[in-house]
Amino acid sequence: MRPVFTWNLGSRSLELGKRTLVMGIVNVTPDSFSDGGEHFAPDEAVAHALKLLDDGADIADVGGESTRPGAHVGGERPVVNAEQELKRILPVIEGIKRTRPAAIVSVDSYKATVAEAAVKAGAEIVNDVSGFLWDPAMKGTVARMSCGVVLMHARGRPDEWKDLPPVSDVVLMVKKELRQRADAAVLAGIKRDRIVLDPGFGFGKRLAENYPLLRRFHELSDLRSPLLAGVSRKSFIAGAIASTTSEPAMGDRLFGTLGAEVALAIKGAHIIRTHDVRACVEAMKLADIAAT
Repeated sequence: MRPVFTWNLGSRSLELGKRTLVMGIVNVTPDSFSDGGEHFAPDEAVAHALKLLDDGADIADVGGESTRPGAHVGGERPVVNAEQELKRILPVIEGIKRTRPAAIVSVDSYKATVAEAAVKAGAEIVNDVSGFLWDPAMKGTVARMSCGVVLMHARGRPDEWKDLPPVSDVVLMVKKELRQRADAAVLAGIKRDRIVLDPGFGFGKRLAENYPLLRRFHELSDLRSPLLAGVSRKSFIAGAIASTTSEPAMGDRLFGTLGAEVALAIKGAHIIRTHDVRACVEAMKLADIAAT
């Protein structure tokens, strides 16, 4: 059985643990690794988000900058600056909330100015893939706001990943560094009941390093925080199901993705972040039965 938590989002809360929640991905980008450009126009992105909510998503996660492998992100001059990112995501967040006022929207950003504007526009969760490392202002900004936060583990930046040395024990590294990042957030004034942790599959992990993270995911419960996992369509999924030397196309990774998502739910994930919401929602119903 997973531990049960109450996730404080400010004006309301979410119960985590009695069933697996699903976070639907809304990429408002031209270059995301899986679906870049498919929902780049604001109206298309809003329509896609509403469909994900209709398909059963508990949260719509809206992002305006790709953090795919090789992307140049963070620093003083990111490829997508805060102004560009806000131009992409604010109409989408506002459109979702205008049509579905009760919808829970998350903003996928590591920039403090973007997070602040998104929360003012109606987002209730800040999903920072850097775990507050890429923008030093993020901790203080989130501490001043009333929202939930996802702290993800990333090892280095996307343009550095191909040159990172191997890790002897990726699970111990992720546990240690996620604990450090959560503790730093608390010291900055963010209460623990606002924090969810994500081990960051694929983010600075070599292909083979993702499999022990999947197999030993249950060990992350030692962190005593709710856990989110995002594995949807990632390269290590393709590596496991490939029947030839070439990777399966994005559209051919659904069954492998669902296999990993079910395993993660059984091993203790409270939230699954995914592209294919309807399939995931149905799979989670069976995973939750198996996990009880």
